[in-house]
Amino acid sequence: MPNLTLYGIPNCDTVKKARNYLDARNLGYHFHDYKKAGAIAADLERWSAVVGWEKLLNKAGTTFKKLPDADKADIDEAKAVALMVANPSMIKRPVVEGGQTLLVGFKEAEWDALLSQK
Repeated sequence: MPNLTLYGIPNCDTVKKARNYLDARNLGYHFHDYKKAGAIAADLERWSAVVGWEKLLNKAGTTFKKLPDADKADIDEAKAVALMVANPSMIKRPVVEGGQTLLVGFKEAEWDALLSQK
């Protein structure tokens, strides 16, 4: 199993579910706390190339909804990455990366399919 990094916010319920999932399967991981370590543009750009910025940007969250209309208008990849770096709460959580594995959000069946092969 490649080294996994779990990106998220500790008090997020979905991140808690993901951590419990990994712990229950003895899948070791490093936790990258956006609140303490921030979000890195290079990571977001790399992930966008794989899954698309649309999947990474959480438009359903309150942080995005509270943005001024000008910030929400005409979003492209560069603007989305800049918004997510400035406001890591806008990143869909969790993100898990390791080797060729990249998971965005927590869906147990999807995680089973990708992580049980490792």
